[in-house]
Amino acid sequence: MSAYSPANLRRHYEQAAASKEAGEKFYDLLHGYTAQDALVLGYKAASEAIKARDASMLNKLTYVQQAARTFEQAVSLDPKNAEIRFLRFSVESNLPPFLGLSKHVDEDKSFLLDAALQHPRSGLDDEAFRTVRGFLVGRGHVSETQAQQLAQVKGS
Repeated sequence: MSAYSPANLRRHYEQAAASKEAGEKFYDLLHGYTAQDALVLGYKAASEAIKARDASMLNKLTYVQQAARTFEQAVSLDPKNAEIRFLRFSVESNLPPFLGLSKHVDEDKSFLLDAALQHPRSGLDDEAFRTVRGFLVGRGHVSETQAQQLAQVKGS
């Protein structure tokens, strides 16, 4: 399995979300990535945001701003990619509003809800679909009615 395969990147992302040490490994894996694969760039942006979470107060904003720039690049390369939109949404929805860096939350939430309801024609594989659905419902980003609709959607 390639270091930059979606399954490997997802695993690193989930681990990095839970552990500072895993966050460092995730950032180190992607920091030097310079190619133009939109999904890998989305995960690179997520690794930069996680680096911000664990950085000193002086460096937090620098990493968050870099993550925002990398997300812009990834989304511009593949604007219909629901997994990239999910990564950006999961980061931006957790940022303090005063930073002014959460400007895509509503757009991405709507995009993700539509994509999840269209699954398996959403462009998300089953693993990514389950992650997106679990995040939207588990973190209270959708209404009870929307959560019930999502519960009816089956993986392929």
